[in-house]
Amino acid sequence: MAMSMANTLSSTAAPFKLSPCRRALPLYSTSFLSLNLKTPPSLLSQIQIKSSHRRRLIVAKSNDSESADGPDRLISAVCYFYPFFDGVQYGKYVITQFSFIETLIQPLVPAIRVFKSFPFNGFLVFLTLYFVVVRNPNFSRYVRFNTMQAIVLDVLLIFPDLLERTFNPKDGIGLDLLMSLDSTVFLFLLVSLIYGSSCCFLGQIPRLPIVAEAADRQVM
Repeated sequence: MAMSMANTLSSTAAPFKLSPCRRALPLYSTSFLSLNLKTPPSLLSQIQIKSSHRRRLIVAKSNDSESADGPDRLISAVCYFYPFFDGVQYGKYVITQFSFIETLIQPLVPAIRVFKSFPFNGFLVFLTLYFVVVRNPNFSRYVRFNTMQAIVLDVLLIFPDLLERTFNPKDGIGLDLLMSLDSTVFLFLLVSLIYGSSCCFLGQIPRLPIVAEAADRQVM
């Protein structure tokens, strides 16, 4: 009985012998996997274009950065002296009332005299700053923005000048209003000079009220 069972197992074992299955290989062949995992040429080109475009954007952004080195800070800080020198005459009432303001601007008197020595100095400085600095892409945006702020601040001095020429009271409440207007303009110029120059020396971006938005629109 045992011999017959052994003979039966030995006779049926041969058909179940394991052998390499050659017909199943094409379903999981390496070529099939590489064909499915390979990126389509059109998609690959799109990825390369996007990556190169992104690199160009990063380079452009770094070139147009608003960070500033030493020379940029110095040029930007000096520009804020221009509107102050051009409007220093509005401080004639404040300077006589507060001696510490006179002491504060005393070191600037020689430069103010040179600036006021020729009637068209203000206009020449305006043309120089606008066309040589603001419209010059060789300067950084940091320099061009601060220069444009100084120019816009100087342009705004037209309005108090027109009011003073139109209404020139000699006494009474009209004179009091004129004194208040001139003192306010002068103090605003003085604060703008101190704030703007200090921020520029520290490498920060000063944004003056009213003036900053107009400067942003002019500087691309």
